[in-house]
Amino acid sequence: MNTRKKVPLRKCVATGEMKPKKELVRIVRSKDGIVSIDLSGKKSGRGAYLSKDKDVVLQAKKKNILANHLQVPISDAIYDELLEIIEKENRLPNER
Repeated sequence: MNTRKKVPLRKCVATGEMKPKKELVRIVRSKDGIVSIDLSGKKSGRGAYLSKDKDVVLQAKKKNILANHLQVPISDAIYDELLEIIEKENRLPNER
């Protein structure tokens, strides 16, 4: 029997592309209105997915996409943290 594992797909809120969940980063707004980055993908709350691409994060910041999607103001610290995460992930394959 040929059994393939189903790959969960999610839509990037900035580009509208459907991608495997592992290629995206999740940003969550809790019930208290606190926004955080959810690397595990399991925190409870309203979530939005962004591609792990510097240009996409900058586009989301410029157009205020996350604030509109999560319906709360997003601080620059969240975008800075997203950019740091993306830079770290891009550096890792080169160090091997």
